[in-house]
Amino acid sequence: MEPGFYRPAPGNMAGPVNAMPVLMPPPGHSSSGRLGRPSAGLLALTIGGGALAFLSLFLVVPFLLANTGTAGFVVGFTASLIPLSAVLLAVYVIDRWEPEPTRLLFFAFTWGAAVSVAVTLLIQPFFVLTFQFSDEADFQTYMATVQAPVVEEFAKSLGLLLLLLMARKHFDGPVDGVVFAFTIAGGFAFTENILYFGRAIAESASPATDLAQIFLLRGVMSPFAHAIFTGTTGLIMGFAARRWHTGASVAAFAIGLMPAMFLHNRWNSMGQGFLGEYILFQVPIFVLAIIGIVLLRVAENRLTRQRLLEYAAAGWFTPTEVDMLATSSGRRTALGWAGSYNRRPQMKAFLKAATQLAFTRQRILSGRDVQLHQVEEQQQLHRILSLRAAVGS
Repeated sequence: MEPGFYRPAPGNMAGPVNAMPVLMPPPGHSSSGRLGRPSAGLLALTIGGGALAFLSLFLVVPFLLANTGTAGFVVGFTASLIPLSAVLLAVYVIDRWEPEPTRLLFFAFTWGAAVSVAVTLLIQPFFVLTFQFSDEADFQTYMATVQAPVVEEFAKSLGLLLLLLMARKHFDGPVDGVVFAFTIAGGFAFTENILYFGRAIAESASPATDLAQIFLLRGVMSPFAHAIFTGTTGLIMGFAARRWHTGASVAAFAIGLMPAMFLHNRWNSMGQGFLGEYILFQVPIFVLAIIGIVLLRVAENRLTRQRLLEYAAAGWFTPTEVDMLATSSGRRTALGWAGSYNRRPQMKAFLKAATQLAFTRQRILSGRDVQLHQVEEQQQLHRILSLRAAVGS
């Protein structure tokens, strides 16, 4: 919070509310639907990202087919859905408290699965030409430990930078950064797995055995490898997003690439002592990532509660409602109660709107586009009344 931007929450001119009263929706406000129109940045990401992903397929799909063959592509595509499902499930769990717009998550996934792969394929030849190699072994080592970490992390994280610059309204902090990074990385790993799994079918004398070995390595032991690499960039960019500034965002992008490239390099550098290094280094990194994400989620919950308490003091909620809205147990209880009265969808909308309101206030107090978010705050407060009425009616 920037002290210079602090101000009390706007008061409820209709007077303090009671718990779940039956109120008539304010004129011109609906109890369902989204507020306002999509921002120009969101629209540009949707259209531009879709176009880029479509064009990228003309490079990525022929590349995959040339390396895997049709049968290998089909098998690789199918097998790759399993580790992808694990990553997307993690994204869903992390993002449950304050979900990101579906279109942004779709942009992130298509960027990772198509655009970042195309960028990698385009940059890779120029990157290789700048170095000379004495033999094939040196070349393969260089490609795995230098080229791949640098080019792939840059290509993936470029999508994060676009999200931060063009959809900053929805990029609030480190949790959002991790969510977007995991989604991009999940898409990239999905396409890369098609290549590796498909090659095991197309190039091996014993395809079933080789596919099982590669799937064990990539699909079972390391489905979150790319997610953790790029997640470090998303984490750093998420902290920068709290104090919005274009220069800080670009600087966070550059700084965030360093740990991502380092972790990627260390993973690809594991050789004959792979199992030992995996247990001693990679497993603890994975555990630390889980602990870090849990702590970030706890901090996000606390922030939601603090901001809603400020609105409660201004008459928009009761303290009991804040406990319901800002705790996981309270939300479960509220949804169960609403479900018994056939009001579960209305309650879900109320919970989501209250969380969005808390994050809007956080943007105001941190000095991010204050006037714009103050207008949005007023719209959201009116919508809160409408949604409370829908739940209580």
